[in-house]
Amino acid sequence: MNESGRVEAFSDGVFAIAITLLVLEIKVPPHAGDHLWSALGEMWPSYAAYAVTFLVIGIMWVNHHTVFGFIARVDRVLLFLNLLMLMCVAALPWPAALMAEYLRGGDAASHAAAVVYSGFMVAYALTFQAMWWYLTKRGHLFDERVDVAAARATRMRFAVGSVVYPIAVGLAFVSAPLTLAVHGLLAVYYAFNQVPVPTRGKAPEPAAGTGG
Repeated sequence: MNESGRVEAFSDGVFAIAITLLVLEIKVPPHAGDHLWSALGEMWPSYAAYAVTFLVIGIMWVNHHTVFGFIARVDRVLLFLNLLMLMCVAALPWPAALMAEYLRGGDAASHAAAVVYSGFMVAYALTFQAMWWYLTKRGHLFDERVDVAAARATRMRFAVGSVVYPIAVGLAFVSAPLTLAVHGLLAVYYAFNQVPVPTRGKAPEPAAGTGG
């Protein structure tokens, strides 16, 4: 396994743990008895937070995997940038649980939960963007397939998430359920190939934006 392969394998483990922990926040209704169906129905905020956050983390993993498919070597700076990004990923089950708990309130608490959730997404977008900017600054860590000059030109498109997610923070003060829905739609958007990694002499290979 090459240097980038070791980093990706470690990162995959963090993504896998984070995405698995999400389901632990969906609790079994206590003492529901004959009202189990209605009790399960009342837990819709937990299902919504789980589904959206699972999708978000899944798209983050896909984007991370795609970018690392073009990295031949790593250095100390990239390792720390990757760790910073993984810190955001590993923490996502907590804001997801917060959203599940306060989503339906429609009061200040639900808005606060949505702000925290969106804030974590902003943090992830910024760390992923920082990693991409570092990778394209010199291009010394890419393999020979990558057109470094063209990859550097994609920086502003990679930064879109850093602009869109703060807007979601503002939306959190209006409606928590709407904010969660917007994050789900953004994840679907980033599931498609928004910012290909430019390669030499042929069409760009698939990649993605700051997704998630």
